[in-house]
Amino acid sequence: MGKKSQKYNVLMVCVGNICRSPIAEAVMRDVISREGLQKEWHVESAAIEGWHSGCLPDERALKVLARHNITYHNCARIVNSDDFFKFDYIFAMDRSNLAALKRIAPSYSTAKMFLLGDFGLKPDERIIEDPYYDLGEKPFEKIYQQCIVACESFLKQARQKEIF
Repeated sequence: MGKKSQKYNVLMVCVGNICRSPIAEAVMRDVISREGLQKEWHVESAAIEGWHSGCLPDERALKVLARHNITYHNCARIVNSDDFFKFDYIFAMDRSNLAALKRIAPSYSTAKMFLLGDFGLKPDERIIEDPYYDLGEKPFEKIYQQCIVACESFLKQARQKEIF
């Protein structure tokens, strides 16, 4: 199928790293695990802003993940310049996140940056909206569902192109 020894690194990014990107990270890990590709892929998440650095994700995000039998224990961290070289793929949750990433990326960055929603989602659903100020878990469930589709689609496309 291609090179099996190389490990590919994925970074999920949103504003604070407590809602969308932890869900995306957890979902991508779950998708990778179900495909038996844990040795080929590594996934993390990070924030554009450092407001929540060191904090666990929003309780609503953790509840949605738990309802889908996914545990998550990582804490929020901010994107740093090394991330643009460590990670092969950096996925933003919305256009503002993507613009911020492109602004802070070193000019010689090796990471490929995309909107996560560009993979498998319908055009009007590609933006993974920030649910932080919304009430309840419903917006977090929507994010989970969007991430399932996008992560499965990305991994399928990556495998078809035999990048590993």
